[in-house]
Amino acid sequence: MYNPTDPSAPLNPLHQRYASAEMATLFSARHRYGLWRTMWVTLADCQRELGLPISSAQIETLRAAEHQLDFDRVAELERATRHDVVAHLRHFAELSGDAGGVLHLGATSAFVTDNTDALILRQALEVVVGKLAATVQQLSHFARRTGTIPCLAYTHFQPAQLTTVGKRACLWAQDFLLDLEEARRRLGLLRCRGAKGTTGTQASFLTLFAGDGDKVARLDAMVAERLGFAASFPITGQTYPRKQDSQVLAVLTGVAESAHKFGNDLRLLQGVGELAEPFDENQVGSSAMAYKRNPIRAERMCGLARRLITDGLNGPLNAATQWLERSLDDSSNRRLVLTDSFLGADAVLGLASHIAAGLTVRREAVAARVARELPFMATETMLMEAALRGGDRQELHERIRRYSLEAQARVAAGGDNPLIDSIVGDDAFRLGREEVEGWLDPVAFTGRSAAQVEEFLTQVAEPALAGMEVAAVEGPRV
Repeated sequence: MYNPTDPSAPLNPLHQRYASAEMATLFSARHRYGLWRTMWVTLADCQRELGLPISSAQIETLRAAEHQLDFDRVAELERATRHDVVAHLRHFAELSGDAGGVLHLGATSAFVTDNTDALILRQALEVVVGKLAATVQQLSHFARRTGTIPCLAYTHFQPAQLTTVGKRACLWAQDFLLDLEEARRRLGLLRCRGAKGTTGTQASFLTLFAGDGDKVARLDAMVAERLGFAASFPITGQTYPRKQDSQVLAVLTGVAESAHKFGNDLRLLQGVGELAEPFDENQVGSSAMAYKRNPIRAERMCGLARRLITDGLNGPLNAATQWLERSLDDSSNRRLVLTDSFLGADAVLGLASHIAAGLTVRREAVAARVARELPFMATETMLMEAALRGGDRQELHERIRRYSLEAQARVAAGGDNPLIDSIVGDDAFRLGREEVEGWLDPVAFTGRSAAQVEEFLTQVAEPALAGMEVAAVEGPRV
């Protein structure tokens, strides 16, 4: 069996470097195959309750053997049978004595594999929900601390109007909040396959219960209830509809979209010196350039997010290419994609919440950039005031245009912005320095940004998180 801690084993960075132990455990061999046995015991116990000749003693024997998993023996059986479910079934039966004979009655392989997959999807989505909540919570905290700090807004990564640091953080938080809402909705809609038989007709179970369709329907409902689902799919082929995988993967790719946007924005802002991701005391930014503070966490988050987005494409492809009641070409694909997508989403959200919790605002750099650009934004006010004092609006506009171009060239060369000096020094404007400087309060140019932050936090984010179990914020493993 693959052991991620064995240095001679193939490298799998998702297991070894990025994902949490909690998520990795859900997709471990021991957890998955342990759940297979849970499925078999659940089926047998429900059948016993509905009148099949299965004794309570046999159920107890099965439960006693349920956790005795010998992976070497399973591997030996699988080499002989070329069938993983049969190998696990025979091993379980070997350990269960006479009780082994009641295992898998009326079932097909998809009974254990698909019901287990649905259960793992639910468990993994619950982890994702907790980590999404942590990310929204940490970004909300940051937004509240920085909701009134004026900063440049950018369009096309060119200075535009002013916003606030906290307002921008709310943009990130809102994206993750949409993901949280969708993940919770998807959790509520998840269905298991239930007890449907080989091609979904329940014919085998109908035979077991001597044609009693009501008992077969009750068996299906009992299995779903025992597994904690509101219901099974009312109609299936041999598998549950692969549409469910596609819908779950869409949630995870949504997480990747939000995280990549957050990470890209942060990398741009760290590049111009306005924000910084966490940086450890002994962290090395470059093996050559010792002074560097590279945004490695945001870069890693973006890299994993891109992988997650591409993995998510397999969901619709698998759903679209199923043949009739089923084909098997989705099996190997799903083993890789569902596992890696959840491990990737887990790693991405671990980074996102950690980065959000440790974001630093470089206030002096933010203020300096605002100061350099604010005079350009104030020119409309100065133009209107000068026109009201008798100036020719068209002539004044042309003067401002020329002064602005000269000032942009000076700023681009690294100098201070001379625009205010040029306008105040031009008698055509009839404006005094003191009154002009009074119009240059950055807060006055941020519109309702601060109010929007408070409204978003109190009316949207906080109610959405109320009563939720929020995951703890942990640093990256490496």
